[in-house]
Amino acid sequence: MITSRVALTKPLSSDRQFVATSGSEHHILLDDAAGGTGPKPIELVAAGLAGCTAFDVITILRQKYHQKVTGYEVRVEADQAERPPQVLTAVRLHHVVTGFAIDPAAIEEAIRLSEEKYCSVGAMVKQTASLHTTYEIVEEKTQWLSPTMASIQR
Repeated sequence: MITSRVALTKPLSSDRQFVATSGSEHHILLDDAAGGTGPKPIELVAAGLAGCTAFDVITILRQKYHQKVTGYEVRVEADQAERPPQVLTAVRLHHVVTGFAIDPAAIEEAIRLSEEKYCSVGAMVKQTASLHTTYEIVEEKTQWLSPTMASIQR
């Protein structure tokens, strides 16, 4: 079961700032554009989508395809409906994978598996939004450390 709670931080003020507490007891401030002290809830949906697919893709790249990934980032841009509820209508995800001899086919398959099978946030977002995914590979310039070299250099 997933749980969380949100509590108004200043009940006697006109501010609309909340503190969200996850079931695992992590905290984050939520705010609107006027307050500017934390993300808007819809921004957390976009971040949740990026995080969800990032966990899937990095796990698949490292464990299934044994890719030598040294850096990874997922960027999200999303459009919202103009009228309430301002659901996401189009989402663009861009994966930037840095590493050594990264196989494009491995990235494509990892992204496909995330989008079609594993990412629960993506499955929900796809109910209202179209998803468009791109990726790029950045070749690492420093030397890859083999497990034996890493232990020697410590």
